Amino acid sequence: MFNQTDTLQFLEDLLNINSPTGYTKQAIDFLRTEIEKLGVKTSTTHKGNLIAYIEGEDTSVTRALSGHVDTLGLMVRSINSDGTLNLTKLGGPLTPTLDGEYCDIITRSGHVYTGTILSTSPSIHVFKDASKKDREIDNLVVKMDERVASKEDVERKLGIQNGDIVAYDPKTVVTSSGFVKSRFLDDKASVALLVSLIKAIKAEDVKPKTNLQFIFTAYEEVGHGASYLPEEITELLAVDMGCIGEDLECTEYDVSICAKDSSGPYDYEMVSSLIEYAKEEELDYAVDIYPMYGSDASAALSGGANIKAALIGPGVANSHGMERTHVDALLNTYKLLVKYVEN
Repeated sequence: MFNQTDTLQFLEDLLNINSPTGYTKQAIDFLRTEIEKLGVKTSTTHKGNLIAYIEGEDTSVTRALSGHVDTLGLMVRSINSDGTLNLTKLGGPLTPTLDGEYCDIITRSGHVYTGTILSTSPSIHVFKDASKKDREIDNLVVKMDERVASKEDVERKLGIQNGDIVAYDPKTVVTSSGFVKSRFLDDKASVALLVSLIKAIKAEDVKPKTNLQFIFTAYEEVGHGASYLPEEITELLAVDMGCIGEDLECTEYDVSICAKDSSGPYDYEMVSSLIEYAKEEELDYAVDIYPMYGSDASAALSGGANIKAALIGPGVANSHGMERTHVDALLNTYKLLVKYVEN
């Protein structure tokens, strides 16, 4: 029922589409095309979220599952006199991990240039503080792969301006031992699982108990992805990454069930049911509390949605840096999703 090869290929394809928060149209268009090929009706909200509609056994009830296609990224803040680009963050990337990363600079006219994100002290042979300088956003610049030597060159020759998108390389690798290493597994790994679930429903391998809306959001990384929900939705299960680290039970092989994040506790009955489903299916799972985390379910509740809400997802290490998960976490999450929609 879970096609690992198909899911991983879809995930790689999606990871290779630049979609920093605020610049998600290409990723949303890709998802729409792939989902509509299955004969599933979709719509797009004014803010750019994609919704896919599935009919269930009980058509009087509508539940939703969400994943976000927007990723961390950067934007041109200003252009320096030497032709390098100053940056501002889109979302909360772990900036020390960006030093040395390849990137695309995307102009509003559609031109794409390549470059490298570098420290302002990029050479050990030149700068005494090269190894010690903080890699905060104000100490990082983009050096482009173009013959430019001034601000005027960048503006006139290349047409780059303040506010242009800077998207950095996901560097996706799937190992023979089952690890998936890539930036932006938060949350494209969960999006791939939701699309696999839609495929299974259309193949009639999974039979949803209620109507379902699959919501793919475009602004989760800045806190308002699912702040609007259609009124008919009574329950939202956000599918996002599970955190791994100090004071947490989750591993790269588990499905995470979040009891509480920075916005407060999730619905007690939903969380309890998800735990029972995980036990019934003998899944590797963890129940955790994430004090420095918010989700699309948080955004929906904060936006005034009259819903029950919960949060699950595959365990992902090194969040907002060079992330890593394992196919076992994807499988455990998928199985929990199946159990949820069938009950």
